[in-house]
Amino acid sequence: MSTRLRIAVQKSGRLRDGSLRLLEDAGIAFRSGKDQLKSPSSNFPLEVIFLRDDDIPQYVEDGVADVGIVGENTVLEKKRKNNPIKKLGFAHCRLSIAVPRGTNYSGTGWLEGKNIATSYPAIVRQFLERRNVNAGIHEISGSVEIAPGIGLADAIADIVSTGSTLQSNGLQEVEHIMDSEAILIAGPQPSNGTKDILDQLLFRIDAVHSARNNKYILLNCPDEAIPRITNIIPGMKSPTIMPLARPGWSSLHSVVNENDFWNQIGQLKAAGAEGILVIPIEKMIA
Repeated sequence: MSTRLRIAVQKSGRLRDGSLRLLEDAGIAFRSGKDQLKSPSSNFPLEVIFLRDDDIPQYVEDGVADVGIVGENTVLEKKRKNNPIKKLGFAHCRLSIAVPRGTNYSGTGWLEGKNIATSYPAIVRQFLERRNVNAGIHEISGSVEIAPGIGLADAIADIVSTGSTLQSNGLQEVEHIMDSEAILIAGPQPSNGTKDILDQLLFRIDAVHSARNNKYILLNCPDEAIPRITNIIPGMKSPTIMPLARPGWSSLHSVVNENDFWNQIGQLKAAGAEGILVIPIEKMIA
């Protein structure tokens, strides 16, 4: 039987869709049915194992899975022997402390002697210790937001994405503990034969990320504007320039970074560019 890289992915939850989309964008074909526990790829030496998010660090440490996709917050909380390999750019969130709306919160000192409900006791304990605050920590899983309303705790510490869940439960965010996103982790010792496969996977992920972060741009411009436009969008090495049927004009093709896109478009128009087309990039390999 040929060697396969085993990758652990969240069975259900906020990381699942982004994890599967990343693998699919990397050209890896597999089935992802609701009740599947594992799924071998049909076109790449990889097998997806579907696990509970909290279990992934342990399975990776034990070598049941070679790598896993999990939130940074979970890795920090579980304290397993995992090696973070790469940030994956999705499932951005933050771990925050929230209190009932209308509370006269005056800073971390307010938490002294209070009770905090959370699914992340280790991270919260470290946060409180750094600020010399002595508070009780109640570890619960799921429905953390209800704790203040039923008298279980004075505050909560939980994952926040948009803040809408806190608002709907009458809570306000008062302390930011950490930012988190999905990361790829590996165990302390890679299994035999999987390093090359992992390198191939990382190569594909890098190509997907580069494509997401950049746009392909085509424009027409007078020839005398080419030096100025080239300085604005130099591309990966230099733009492609092709003469148009219209004398004194050329078509210029290049790549622009998503973060600089709108600012550069304004500069291009000011430099004399016309007929600007912006096209998504499916894959990008430097």
